Amino acid sequence: MIQIKRIYAPADKNDGTRILVDRLWPRGVSKEKANLFMWAKDIAPTNTLRKAFNHEDDKWPYFQQAYLDELKHNPYTQTFLSIIKEHVAKGTVTLLYGAKDEAHNEAVVLHSFLESQLGL
Repeated sequence: MIQIKRIYAPADKNDGTRILVDRLWPRGVSKEKANLFMWAKDIAPTNTLRKAFNHEDDKWPYFQQAYLDELKHNPYTQTFLSIIKEHVAKGTVTLLYGAKDEAHNEAVVLHSFLESQLGL
């Protein structure tokens, strides 16, 4: 199972493998508090796309499509898919993000992409 969660929420034993999927480290979160398996900043949206979206709801459809396009052309995507597949076979994977908007952020798009690619 793959789930998403804000990095600011407390770590929980049910999180399983915790992976930060933001390009920038979240403010005010120590590495100890984050309790991460990995920080996958290379799978996050590019700085150009991140700045263009700027978490503006009216840009959400554009952001979704542009990020999916980036994922399809990102040389790290296949490696990341392999890592996720390995950890999903063992239990839960939690994709962590820092955005305040729980419905419109890169983890939502990435979650959908991973599930479709892995047939979950």
